[in-house]
Amino acid sequence: MLAACSFLFLFILSSCGVRQDVYIQKLKNQHYRLIVKGSPYIVKGVCYNPIPTGHNHEYDWWGDKTKPWIEDGKLMKAMGVNTIRLYRSGEDPQKVRQVISDLYKLYGIRTIMGDWLGFWEYPCPFYGDKSFQDKVMQQVLEMVRLYKDEPGILGWILGNENNYSCLGHVNPWSSPEVDNEPDPQKQKLMRAKIYYSFVNEISKEIHKIDSNHPVGLGNGELVGLDSANKFCQDVDFVACIIYRGKTFGNLFKSLRMTFDKPLLLAEFGADCYDAYLKKENQEMQAFFLQSQWSQIYENLANNKAGSGNCIGGTVFEWTDEWWKHSQDSPETWNIHDTESGWSNGSYYFDIRAPGNMNMNEEWFGIVALGDQTESGLNQRIPRKAYYVIREFWKHPVLKKAHGKKNR
Repeated sequence: MLAACSFLFLFILSSCGVRQDVYIQKLKNQHYRLIVKGSPYIVKGVCYNPIPTGHNHEYDWWGDKTKPWIEDGKLMKAMGVNTIRLYRSGEDPQKVRQVISDLYKLYGIRTIMGDWLGFWEYPCPFYGDKSFQDKVMQQVLEMVRLYKDEPGILGWILGNENNYSCLGHVNPWSSPEVDNEPDPQKQKLMRAKIYYSFVNEISKEIHKIDSNHPVGLGNGELVGLDSANKFCQDVDFVACIIYRGKTFGNLFKSLRMTFDKPLLLAEFGADCYDAYLKKENQEMQAFFLQSQWSQIYENLANNKAGSGNCIGGTVFEWTDEWWKHSQDSPETWNIHDTESGWSNGSYYFDIRAPGNMNMNEEWFGIVALGDQTESGLNQRIPRKAYYVIREFWKHPVLKKAHGKKNR
């Protein structure tokens, strides 16, 4: 019956002259699933930012003569990856199109393109300022116009963890209106209203330009989504950034209650360095990632054990980034630093590290970078997590018996 309804829906769209390459379908049981070219699509993806050793985030990898995405694409296809998530586009549209096109035409890998929404502007993002909003809006819409007709585009993600700026935790900002409010809690709610309303306006404008691809709200955890429910209903899905260790807990049910939108786990994962034992620990990383992917699959459409509101995930991340611990110290970018940057008790294997500092930003890759280069490109060395996820995608083993499988 559901298949017949899907066919009828597509037929009506076609008859009306509307072409929707990618869209999100709400089923009769209130579950959500992503449809690509008329078929269900589970996002089996990775966050992609192939910075070579010796460079930092400013490196223009889009123009790298070694074309790292070609070698990576081969490994991704062999693993079963069907999607990459890019946090932003490069400055040269021709180079960006080449990457999107190569990955899709050679390996069938689609791209979710994102934009930071000015989050890392100095001194801070001024979401309450009209000129700042206009600048960001223009930038995002130009990106959409440039790449919306690329066959490899899967969708758009607006922001990443920008909601934390509303709380004043990261890149804090304000406005005269907010400053006039004496209650700090009300100030946070006012900033959330301003920010989510702005994202909603961007989403509406994107839909006018591109009706063929869904738009996601990049959000840190579920923080602020009660405000998004009021002011940001024009996004198509929530792209959640979340680090909860082995389990996502009540994430899927809570989203249903707070902001009933489809969920893409747009950034999650585990690092591969054991800060307690002071050595690489591939078993630890693989353990966490297999558990996380299992929960994603349990909450896909038509799986009775879950909430049915998940459309897949993009794990953080494809390759290690050797520049992250000392971002402003070029002399360290050729060193795979083992000093932890933050603490998270949900990753309990190495929480007994000194000061409970157990999270290592430079070790999140499911593919390691070798010191040696091959034709100018760092060696790609798949870790155990690469193989564990590959086998899980082939033969997902879930906790309970389910109804219809969504593959």
